[in-house]
Amino acid sequence: MSLEGQPGAAPGGYAAGLDADLYGFAERLTSTEQSVLEELHAVLQAEVRPRLAEAWDSARLPEALTAPLTRLRLMDPPALARAGEPLREIMRGFISFEIARCDLSVATWFNAQASLFRTLCRIGGDPETAAELDQRIRSYELTGVFALTEPGHGSDVARGLSTTAARSPDGTGWILDGAKRWIGGADRADVLATFARDAEGGRIRCFLVPREAPGVDVRVIRHKASLRIMQNAEIRYERVEVPDDARLPGIDGFADVSRCLRRMRSDVAWMAVGAMAGAYEAALRQVGGREQFGRPLAGFQLIQEKIARMLGQLTGSLALVVRLTEQQQDGIYREETSALAKMQTALALRDVVALAREVCGGDGITLESDVARFHADAEAVYSYEGTHEINALLVGRAVTGHSAFV
Repeated sequence: MSLEGQPGAAPGGYAAGLDADLYGFAERLTSTEQSVLEELHAVLQAEVRPRLAEAWDSARLPEALTAPLTRLRLMDPPALARAGEPLREIMRGFISFEIARCDLSVATWFNAQASLFRTLCRIGGDPETAAELDQRIRSYELTGVFALTEPGHGSDVARGLSTTAARSPDGTGWILDGAKRWIGGADRADVLATFARDAEGGRIRCFLVPREAPGVDVRVIRHKASLRIMQNAEIRYERVEVPDDARLPGIDGFADVSRCLRRMRSDVAWMAVGAMAGAYEAALRQVGGREQFGRPLAGFQLIQEKIARMLGQLTGSLALVVRLTEQQQDGIYREETSALAKMQTALALRDVVALAREVCGGDGITLESDVARFHADAEAVYSYEGTHEINALLVGRAVTGHSAFV
């Protein structure tokens, strides 16, 4: 389907070159949006992709991988501003798709700032503060992370959150104690958006805590087998004092946290689809360039069946996130639709990367084929922003009218 009749729409460009988009969903993009994505794709291929294998081996995220994306100003693309076009939700989705198509660690790094932290500040801050923070977040003048998950509480964090926030003796601030775990990018962020339970009323609050505040200890988690390039951290808070204006007033309970999550899950779903495209394309390159038994590997029936299955999972998932995004562009945010999208795309991603590794044989476990990274990183996507089971229960509660949460 094209944008025929809408300003800026044009055939060709990014959409025409996206072979993984068999049904042409990218044709919904305007010509300006497509030009931004073409530039993003070119930068990723020229400056990021050649450095991924070394970054994986060293388990570190060098600035050489992040600086090109910061330079492009993807949260407010200059080309869109010049054309007088807003940053539409579908464009935001395709930006996440394109970065994840290259690498999921880099996409997770981008998503931590552009989705998790930015969404939280926009929802949690008062209008004036939110506007001021958003400008600094978009320019990377202020970087932050979404610190919710704890060492002992992941899926049960709504009821089990144990980090506490107590009023300071003079009543002008708060004292935080507790711990967080699996917080991506915490080792380099300016502030840690920390969720804590009010020691008096038990309600969940959120505080922007400077990473270098006294009492904060951030330690990178070592020996990961998934998202090796992205640095996840464990954070300890020991009587960390923050002023009253460090609290985001719009976060006044887990219902407000859920408002953030239902928006964030759609971004993760886009990333899952992008990773499917990357794995699918890597597998096609591999089978198209290798011969077995005197003929191209791509010419075998069993290989083609697996390639078709991969494309089917990718196409169905892309259709799902495009429709979800269209609803959100219209202001429709439903917990069950974002949960279903995250659940289904992460499940499909697992299938696609397994098939990609399978058709590549031994080459599928080397970094040079790209498939190995997608295969390993899919496991992290399957678990973060709500596990498969938690998202399934959110959907189940919505469609049956009965909660199965313990």
